[in-house]
Amino acid sequence: MNGSLALIGEALVALLILLGSFFMLVGSFGLLRLPTLMQRLHAPTKATTLGVGGILIASMLYFLFTTGRLSIHELLITLFLFLTAPVSAYMLAKAHLHRSRAEPTLPNTGRPAGWATFDPQAEAADPEEGLRPQGTSSHARQP
Repeated sequence: MNGSLALIGEALVALLILLGSFFMLVGSFGLLRLPTLMQRLHAPTKATTLGVGGILIASMLYFLFTTGRLSIHELLITLFLFLTAPVSAYMLAKAHLHRSRAEPTLPNTGRPAGWATFDPQAEAADPEEGLRPQGTSSHARQP
C-alpha cells in the first residue's frame, strides 16, 4: 500500500476505535448512573453495541490494510452481537414488566362462575357443563 492510502487507512481505523470507545464509555456510564432498570437496560444495549461494533469494524479494516485480506471473523462477531443484544434486552424488559405489574382486579361476572376457565364450584354443580360449548345447556329443549 502506498503512503497516502496507508495514512488514510490508519486514520479510519483510529477514528473507528475512538468512536467505538466513546460509545462504550457512554453506555457504561449510563449503566452506572441511570436510576431505573429500564433506563439502565437501554444504555448498554444501544451505546455499547455500537461501541463494540465500531471497534470490531476497525479491527476488520486494520487486518484488511495490513495483510490485504478481509477478515470475516470480526464481521461475524458484529453480526452476532447486533442480533443477540436487542433480543436479550427485550427478554429482560419483558421479565421486568411481568414482575413489576400488579395483578389486575377483574369486575364481577354477574353469574355464579368466576372469570377462570376452570371453576371448581361450577364443576361440582354440573360435571359435564365444562364439556359443552358455551351457551348450550345440558337440558334438551322441548318443542
